[in-house]
Amino acid sequence: MLNPFGSMGRLLIVAGLFLLVLGVIFQFGEKIFGGKRLPGDILIRRGNFTFYFPLGTCILLSIILSLVMALFTRR
Repeated sequence: MLNPFGSMGRLLIVAGLFLLVLGVIFQFGEKIFGGKRLPGDILIRRGNFTFYFPLGTCILLSIILSLVMALFTRR
């Protein structure tokens, strides 16, 4: 008998693992990565105003997530 929720179960497991890894990165990220910014990150400080836009980090995460999604969607 086929399980109609099989693909949904797989999706929930992958989503749970992704959230677990993301939580570990948020919790211990500064210790793991040293708290450094990547080249391309924009930081503007003027008086009591600070603007930070992690452009280099966004590009790196986009590339990594694209590769992961390509591996999972490959048939």
